[in-house]
Amino acid sequence: MLLELDDVHKSFRDSETRVPVLQGVSFTLAAGQTLALTGESGSGKSTLLHIASGLEQPDQGRVLLSGTDLTRLNDRARASLRRSEIALVFQQFNLIPSLTVAANIGFQARLAGRADQDHIGRIVTALGLSDQMTKYPEALSGGQQQRVAIARALAAKPKLLLADEPTGNLDEGTAEGVLDQMMHLVAATGAALLIVTHSRLIAGRMDRQLHLSRGRLT
Repeated sequence: MLLELDDVHKSFRDSETRVPVLQGVSFTLAAGQTLALTGESGSGKSTLLHIASGLEQPDQGRVLLSGTDLTRLNDRARASLRRSEIALVFQQFNLIPSLTVAANIGFQARLAGRADQDHIGRIVTALGLSDQMTKYPEALSGGQQQRVAIARALAAKPKLLLADEPTGNLDEGTAEGVLDQMMHLVAATGAALLIVTHSRLIAGRMDRQLHLSRGRLT
């Protein structure tokens, strides 16, 4: 199994009290599988994504990636594992403003030691970014920046792709096309995809769906 979450709990402090966000969350995700995580705003979806990637530590429970328990690793070891095995697409894009589109897309692939220009070229073409490569992020629309963020994540050939509303800034027609290409590229590399989405249409295209409500999966 590629990803396993076992009895994960997480809470945050609000003034003098602890507010539970995740309460006993458990699920698995195999290589090559796609999984949609749905739920109302504030249900803990983004927190769950951050814990699955090792960006945050749970208060209780285990997070295993290819059998390695991320909760037992220190910050440096988790960061190294993310660089080599995991890619994330954030709602905020997190592009580097001082780098061109081409440099942004290749950034994580270089860190992972997987700067395959042929692979990157196929992603760029599939996502319709060929004419944008010499531009800087500030010159792009929100939708174009979203596609650059997706391209950057896929360029590193991750084992696990985690995406938080990856088509949220795209119109319906463009979103469907980008999702088509993202799923095709994920399938071609044998990666697993965990996607947080409010869209029933997108969720319905995944192999499996999980719904998060009040910190628990239903």
